[in-house]
This record gives sequence, structure tokens and C-alpha cells, in this order.
Amino acid sequence: MLIEIDQSSGFCNGVVRAIQKAEQELAKDGHLYCLGDIVHNSQEVQRLRKNGLETIDNKQFRELSDVKVLFRAHGEPPETYRIAERNNIKIIDASCRVVLALQQKIKDAHENFPNAQIVIFGKNAHAEVLGLEGQINYTAIIVEGEDDLEKIAPDKQTFFFSQTTMPLDGFAKILEAIEKRLNNGVDFRYFDTICRQVSNRIPEIKKFAQRFDTVIFAGGHKSSNGKVLYEVCRSVNPNTIFVSAPEDIDFEKIKHSKSIGICGATSTPVWLMENIRRHIELKMS
Repeated sequence: MLIEIDQSSGFCNGVVRAIQKAEQELAKDGHLYCLGDIVHNSQEVQRLRKNGLETIDNKQFRELSDVKVLFRAHGEPPETYRIAERNNIKIIDASCRVVLALQQKIKDAHENFPNAQIVIFGKNAHAEVLGLEGQINYTAIIVEGEDDLEKIAPDKQTFFFSQTTMPLDGFAKILEAIEKRLNNGVDFRYFDTICRQVSNRIPEIKKFAQRFDTVIFAGGHKSSNGKVLYEVCRSVNPNTIFVSAPEDIDFEKIKHSKSIGICGATSTPVWLMENIRRHIELKMS
């Protein structure tokens, strides 16, 4: 049986940087708070927890003082920084540079054109989107799909942005729909703010998934990017199985496969995919 791991899968640069920062602090102090899961993968969260990384929510964050807290790659709204300053919390800021640049673009658009409507293509309540909304006091219009376009006033100046991890074809589809909704002559400006390191995974993973009898997609159930890439795999290879850990594999579904491809999301650690390969080799030997 051929078993191959997709070389393009694994953490994006933003996640790599966040985990490196966490590990550096843990090596010094043995303990560090992280505001929200450092990455949407329970296996990696558990690994870091064993090393002393303690995940907290926003309520717990407000009650802390005189400690270090890691801000993950997703980015945070301004109010989170204000709480940290008030409570004498030292920030270990691992916000992705691509996300920070997008936050600034949205803030600038709102400050320079205060009467314009800011539209963001993204997932409601996603950590990154909350950070983006927070730049303009949560006045943005969040669009997940065409059903949300009714929120957009057809006669107002409009700025259109995207969460960095959304699919390019989805962005293009919503862009076209907004253009049709707005009245003729309305000032409409759009910005393709999708991270290419993430979006390029789609054509790469399509090519990879087509090569195997069965594809095992490793990802976390909370990962927005993981859900997108899993569906991409399934669209080209119906024999795609989603797992979060090696123990999730149903060997009845793969026992007749002559070739198995293992891939994952931008939040999937390489070590997890390697563990899955070893688990299959052990069980099938």
C-alpha cells in the first residue's frame, strides 16, 4: 500500500509564528495563558497544554492581572489591548501580519469615509472577523453568503473586504452579487484581502486528492479552513475521510485501498499527519 503525506499541507506561516512564540515563552517560564485556542486543532492544543499553555476565554482574560497572555494569529479588537493595559497584562502578540494589515485597511476606510458601509465576507463570530469588526466598533456588515446581501443598502458608498481565509471563488461570487445589488453610480470599492498562502492550498490539494484511492483529511472540527479544504478534497475524490486523530480512522473504509493520501488544513500539524501514517502502517501490516 502506498501512503503519502501532502507536502503542501500543515500550518501556515501565521500559525507557525504563534506556536513558536508560545514555545519560546513556555521554555522560559513553564506557563503561559493564551486567549482562545492557539490553533483550531484539538491535538495541537492538547500538546501545548501539556507543556504549560493554558487557554482562557474573554471573561477569564478580563479578570487576570500582572500576567503574560499570548494573542493568537487571528488578531484581536482594540478593546482587548485596552483591557491588557488596564490590568497590567504583558501581551505576547502573535497576530498574523496579514490580518493586522487588513485590520488597518478597514480602520482607514472607516475613518476616511465615515458614512460608507463596510462589508466583510467572512464567518460570523469567527475570531478573525471579531477582530476586524472591532476596528470600527462592530458596525461592519458581515456577509457569509448571498442570503446576507439584504443587509447592504443599495444606495450607499460601499467598501468590500474579506476574512483572510475565505475561498477566492466565494469572494468573486459575492463581489459580483454586490455589484448587481448596488444602484448605478454608487461608489463601490473592493479589496481582495484573502491570504494567498491559504487560498493556494485549494488547487494544490485538488491535485493531491485526485491521485489516491482514498484520502484521509486531518483537521479540527473548529477549523473554518479545514471545512473548506475537506469539501474541496471530497469534490474531486468522494473517498475522502475526515479525522481529527489517528483513532478516528475506520479501517473498514480503507482496507481495500492500494493508495492513501493524507492531507490537512492550515491548522493541522505535520506531526499529526505523520502519526496517522504510522497508525495506518501498524494496523495494516
